[in-house]
Amino acid sequence: MIYFIRTMERGVWLSSAVHLIPVSAAKNGVSSKSRKRILPDPATEPPVTDPVYEALLYCNIPSVAERSMEGHAPHHFKLVSVHVFIRHGDRYPLYVIPKTKRPEIDCTLVANRKPYHPKLEAFVSHMSKGSGASFESPLNSLPLYPNHPLCEMGELTQTGVVQHLQNGQLLRDIYLKKHKLLPTDWSADQLYLETTGKSRTLQSGLALLYGFLPDFDWKKIYFRHQPSALFCSGSCYCPVRNQYLEKEQRRQYLLRLKNSQLEKTYGEMAKIVDVPTKQLRAANPIDSMLCHFCHNVSFPCTRNGCVDMEHFKAIKTHQIEDEKERQEKKLYLGYSLLGAHPILNQTISRMQRATEGRKEELFALYSAHDVTLSPVLSALGLSEARFPRFAARLIFELWQDREKPSEHSVRILYNGVDVTFHTSFCQDHHKRSPKPMCPLENLVRFVKRDMFVALGGSSTNYYDACHREGF
Repeated sequence: MIYFIRTMERGVWLSSAVHLIPVSAAKNGVSSKSRKRILPDPATEPPVTDPVYEALLYCNIPSVAERSMEGHAPHHFKLVSVHVFIRHGDRYPLYVIPKTKRPEIDCTLVANRKPYHPKLEAFVSHMSKGSGASFESPLNSLPLYPNHPLCEMGELTQTGVVQHLQNGQLLRDIYLKKHKLLPTDWSADQLYLETTGKSRTLQSGLALLYGFLPDFDWKKIYFRHQPSALFCSGSCYCPVRNQYLEKEQRRQYLLRLKNSQLEKTYGEMAKIVDVPTKQLRAANPIDSMLCHFCHNVSFPCTRNGCVDMEHFKAIKTHQIEDEKERQEKKLYLGYSLLGAHPILNQTISRMQRATEGRKEELFALYSAHDVTLSPVLSALGLSEARFPRFAARLIFELWQDREKPSEHSVRILYNGVDVTFHTSFCQDHHKRSPKPMCPLENLVRFVKRDMFVALGGSSTNYYDACHREGF
């Protein structure tokens, strides 16, 4: 079982707010104990779950170049298109612990400060030339890179920029230099770029794009604005999805009520900062504590004492218990299947157009949030995937068999790990076929039919599943 650090992009942790902390849920009752772990690293991973180790993975501090499996395929396969979903990079907290000093993090980009990337100065220079570029409103009012000496709430940090410069350079080396996905004279219609209306997602997308296409022509760049964190475009109204969410949040709330250690921890922290326990919990202290942790800044102190690592660990212990119960109850899976369907449907439509020889939108980039990626991971059946870390990337590759040009296959990779055969729609394929990839039709069938079958009932399309009676 893999546990992970979690934080919110919208709403308050373990509250009755509209958004919850998403995690993956097991698919079709398959126990995670019977399946291989997706992201084991026997060289460094502790033998038992260590919340501090998991927190470090979540921070994703740039260091040595990571191993990745993107672009790996037999020589007779041709890469046709790539669809990249990212979580924004490291950011300043969205919440403040009451009556404490904000962590002092500098959100300007400075060459002699770690973490650093060789393209950092060039990135800043190039962004300063992009004021006349095409961005769908309201994106055109956002800054193109972080630039405040004291970070603003939710602002991308230098760490976040460097994380995505690295992601972009890695994808450039694989998809452009090795596989020639785009021609050297690529055109604007060969890219599809979409982001939510937050500066941290736009800036993360631009950092990855700059690493991928250094010194790109601004005239060829058009970022579309997505109002919903689920990237559901015109298909966001889904009452049954919201009912799953409400039931999941109720389960989450009841579990918290039973956790006396958690309440004791919040009580101790509330006394330290001299506020009611309810107010401290509503301030989502874990979000701010993660910033202190990731940036190696001491937890805050007052005249009444200090918030410390034991408080941090106690909250994580509850998160582990919450994850165990969440996987048993399966409510989040229902939310995920309906929440992820619109964006998965868009993706397979682009893939199907590419199989017809269309050359538009060969590289698609969605710059998003944890609450975007997590439902997609859950819907795909990746029950053991870690919660989306800062600058997480989920990639769909479309391949053509040169020996049988009418046949197309997909690969799915999460943070550089090939998870194709861990997905619910392709977990048994390699047992029946020697082919190293999953047939595109498996993914299409999953999105068009099997996602609704997994929900139960008689629905055969998204609208009916969202509006079915008697849930």
